[in-house]
Amino acid sequence: MTDGPESTRTVVIAFCANAAVAIAKSVAAAITGSAAMLAEAAHSWADTGNEIFLLVADRRGRRPRDDQHPLGYGREAYVWSLFAGFGLFTVGAVVSIAHGVQSLREPETGGDFVINYLVLAAAFVLEGISFVQALGQSRRLARGRGITVRRLVYRTSDPTLRAVFIEDLTALIGLAVAAACVFLHQLTGESMYDAIGSIVVGALLAVVAVFLIQRNREFLIGEAVDPQWREQALRLLADEPDVERVTYLHLEWVGPGRVFLIAAVDLTGNDDEAHLAARLRQLEDSLEQRPMVEDAVLTLSRPGAPSLV
Repeated sequence: MTDGPESTRTVVIAFCANAAVAIAKSVAAAITGSAAMLAEAAHSWADTGNEIFLLVADRRGRRPRDDQHPLGYGREAYVWSLFAGFGLFTVGAVVSIAHGVQSLREPETGGDFVINYLVLAAAFVLEGISFVQALGQSRRLARGRGITVRRLVYRTSDPTLRAVFIEDLTALIGLAVAAACVFLHQLTGESMYDAIGSIVVGALLAVVAVFLIQRNREFLIGEAVDPQWREQALRLLADEPDVERVTYLHLEWVGPGRVFLIAAVDLTGNDDEAHLAARLRQLEDSLEQRPMVEDAVLTLSRPGAPSLV
């Protein structure tokens, strides 16, 4: 039962790739005056800043729980990932769309197209390396859970994995759009294609940013686990030697790969109240040793309650 934060290396690779690409695109945009290239530069700078937020999210979300935070600090990962989503929207989407609209009103020449093509090709290679890293990690996790990569990226409790995967995929699509618009500009001599490319890239970033913000918001307010995770948790409880049956189970994500577990159980034997309380506490401690369980709260089943297993 693992769905935890395994994305530090993926985020570092993405940060290095985005930083190099952002610098190259900015230089190319300054030389050529291409609106599409400027939009791509804004996109890459937004992604570079987002990787910093994601690294902070990964680091701070790992901190162990304390008296002030009995459910740990895992949800802080969603807070910083939410900041990353807002950054992608404001720096990437808004700047790209605004510059595209301005370029439609005040057409630019476009400059040296060869420079644009060279930078876009280099950016595609670097972004591709980062995306392959994120795709490989996603495939391994999806294979282990018996689901598709698409479902994993949507449902995973690890916000850094989701953000890096989607941002890298969006970057590759944006590069294809920018290259097509630069080519149309060169072919027709109409700079409006550059401007349209900037607007399209900005709109794409806006959609992605809204999606990432929404998913992090859902985890912050408390998202229940998938049925697959619930079944595994039920088997985990049922396999405990002291548990005769499970009649109630509540699970919700409190961080990447960490859940808050509440359950009602029948214990074996016929101990008195004091011994039952001690056994419940011992069982809670045992469950909390599992990598996935941040906190466990157990109570006794009410008489006649049906078993969930």
